[in-house]
Amino acid sequence: MEKVSGIGGMFFRAKDPAALASWYEKHLGVNQVPTSYDVEPWQQEQGHTVFAPFDQSTEYFGRQEQQWMINFRVNDLSAMIAQLESAGIKVTVDPEDYPNGKFARIHDPEGNPIELWQPKEIPS
Repeated sequence: MEKVSGIGGMFFRAKDPAALASWYEKHLGVNQVPTSYDVEPWQQEQGHTVFAPFDQSTEYFGRQEQQWMINFRVNDLSAMIAQLESAGIKVTVDPEDYPNGKFARIHDPEGNPIELWQPKEIPS
């Protein structure tokens, strides 16, 4: 059976797409969409990706009308938290150390929730 090999893009509506793209690049390192096919787009590191539809009534994303939430893997959650907080971005750290890693949450300037995840090393 043929199957998809990964996520090729994340597309969503924004009130100010240019400003939001700049914010993601400045604070999270997600390069903006290239304006030419000669320029490589943002490349993510290989790793686990969870694709999980949630029940419509979930409160996990925050606002009821929120239809999506992105989760970014990070190598060093503490360093990312310090970087974001020094830029004046409020970070909510989940104090629990889960079997699959550590989590924190921020919101972009338009209120979209972003989960940050530092996966635990899986012993080989």
